[in-house]
Amino acid sequence: QVQLVESGGGLVQVGDSLRLSCAASGRTFSSYVMGWFRQAPGKEREFVARISWSGGRTYYADSVKGRFTISRDNAKNTVYLQMNSLKLEDTAVYYCAGSTANASDPKRYTYWGPGTQVTVSS
Repeated sequence: QVQLVESGGGLVQVGDSLRLSCAASGRTFSSYVMGWFRQAPGKEREFVARISWSGGRTYYADSVKGRFTISRDNAKNTVYLQMNSLKLEDTAVYYCAGSTANASDPKRYTYWGPGTQVTVSS
């Protein structure tokens, strides 16, 4: 069992940066692929980024590639999402999630946090 809690969301302006954190409980955190997803009002939840259990491999949605960076610290049971050059379309609730599969499909993720709101304004 892994419990996840996101933090770091907030209201920022276009072009600003924000770092999200996801704290995990459970001894097996390092065994899981960790992902970040987001969901805007009226839209489906979409993949943002994921990172392998070791942190050695990362994958990004095209929409955030070059602007967002996912990382993890297994000693702290925490995964991060550094978001730079934020755009209006990045506004959404951001969720971290854990999976035993190296996948981008949210259906493949077993553990989810409650989410944190990110709002980008002009």
